[in-house]
Amino acid sequence: MPPATSKSSSERPLFATLKRFLPYLWPKELPGLRARIVIALVFVLISKLVQVYGAPFALQGAIDRMASGSRDGVWLVIALVTGYAAARLGSVIFDNLRNAVFERVGQDATRRLASDVFRHLHKLSLRFHLERRTGAISKVVERGTKSIDTMLYFLLFNIAPTILELGMVIGIFWTRFGHWLVIGTVAMVVGYIAFTRWVTDWRAKLREQMNDLDTGAVAHAVDSLLNFETVKYFNAEARESARYDKAMTAYMNAAVTSENSLAWLNIGQALITNVMLGGGMALVVFGWSSGRFTAGDVVLVSTLLAQLFRPLDMLGWVYRTIRQGVIDMGSMFDLIDTHAEVLDAPGAQPLAVGSGHIRFDDVHFAYDPDREILKGVTLDIPAGSTVAVVGPSGAGKSTLARLMYRFYDVTGGGITIDGQDIRQVTQASLRAAIGIVPQDTVLFNDTIGYNIAYGREGAGPEEIAAAARGASIAGFIQALPQGFDTRVGERGLKLSGGEKQRVAIARTLVKNPPILILDEATSALDSRTEADIQATLEAIERGRTTIVIAHRLSTVVHADRIVVLEAGRVAEQGTHTELLRQNGLYAEMWTRQAQEREADEAPAE
Repeated sequence: MPPATSKSSSERPLFATLKRFLPYLWPKELPGLRARIVIALVFVLISKLVQVYGAPFALQGAIDRMASGSRDGVWLVIALVTGYAAARLGSVIFDNLRNAVFERVGQDATRRLASDVFRHLHKLSLRFHLERRTGAISKVVERGTKSIDTMLYFLLFNIAPTILELGMVIGIFWTRFGHWLVIGTVAMVVGYIAFTRWVTDWRAKLREQMNDLDTGAVAHAVDSLLNFETVKYFNAEARESARYDKAMTAYMNAAVTSENSLAWLNIGQALITNVMLGGGMALVVFGWSSGRFTAGDVVLVSTLLAQLFRPLDMLGWVYRTIRQGVIDMGSMFDLIDTHAEVLDAPGAQPLAVGSGHIRFDDVHFAYDPDREILKGVTLDIPAGSTVAVVGPSGAGKSTLARLMYRFYDVTGGGITIDGQDIRQVTQASLRAAIGIVPQDTVLFNDTIGYNIAYGREGAGPEEIAAAARGASIAGFIQALPQGFDTRVGERGLKLSGGEKQRVAIARTLVKNPPILILDEATSALDSRTEADIQATLEAIERGRTTIVIAHRLSTVVHADRIVVLEAGRVAEQGTHTELLRQNGLYAEMWTRQAQEREADEAPAE
């Protein structure tokens, strides 16, 4: 049983969440949907009138005439029982017409909410997505969007009709049976609601705990499956299975506790309603014994209370569902309320790219306040030139690319393109002007053609084919049975590393940006594939302002200027020849990598 007191410090505020939810119920910009809600409510009213004043009274009349012992009015009795059946059928018809009219409202509300959440998730910073598990986020969104349709239905077509029916029943009891039956009915409803809320609030805590464990289990599973190859590399199947089983065991225990608590709720609700049913019928039977009521009155009270118990029984489930919906929607609204770290400045204008001159001016940046990554980096990248950025791991090379895209904002200094501070232009225009070939190319689980065309919305077949030729992948695609319609698999795993990189290059060619970033685009490839890809990359650099972020120095010897980063600062810069003459950090790295290449090639000789 639940504890004697039930404080819920973690429970979602019911009315605050419902207030957030109301715009989806009554959309101001969609009068057609509001008209559907009004029509559905009219059907609810008609259904309740037929259900309360039609069927029970028809059955009462039939019973009273049969109880009199007279056989003369048989056709009237037949008409009354036929009317009783017709009233029950009419109630069902109006309820289903109500559902049919309302269905589009619920589905449209779900669509609008899901779209709002999806758009907001894409507005959130890279930091948010790196710190959250994709599986956990998708589960929160799935539960939240599903709950809105359910809550719309229950609020309009269960709670409101139940209150209406209760008022009608109390009116009938007051006028026909006196105040004692009214007092008993009101006491029963109040007690039922109080008991249901008390136990349901307790169960909501259990349910929220169960949801957290379920989310954790799903996140574990998605994380493991996304890293399928890594699991295989380290023979970790048994370890991953044990980890998942541990998460599922915790969920199972929470689910068992939650389901067992449901039995207590059902028993308590049945006790309250059946005590009222027995007491109400006994009161009318007592009146019948003194000639005040008829046998039909006993049936009338029994029928009205039974009809009232049906939505009340549903009310317990409805309250539980709404409480659960509040939890699910609250978690989803937390996502919507998550602050976007990088925002367009008020009055931000589109970036106007002229020549493509880029400047990093005393740039400071830290992912965490106590760990600064860039410590006053100043770089000047002339228009149309190729500048390589090299340095040891952790020097801050890839951070420069993330700052260029404004995945993060600098904590000090500034970055300009053609004299325009990138914080003062719109993010959309900034990112439209930059193309990137990343180290780890992740492709959509779709066709090769779709992934190439993703570079620019609306790209046609001829542009896709031209980009494939420019990336030297057209021959490979044409040799495939399905050509550009070949599916690449989850994250592009059906393609080799070199093939994925060429698709990434083709995608960038379709975008045709004036500024290009090559972020260690060949570091994950073997030497032969790297040489082939490198020739393609050097070709697409021509005519563009290009930043090449590299670990292997042999891939950047052609650059107009090479900048060496160390510990977040510019240590050296110059051409390949100039840096070797300086005999500094670059020369040391070059010598070490040359020795590593010789060591790798030695066994083959």
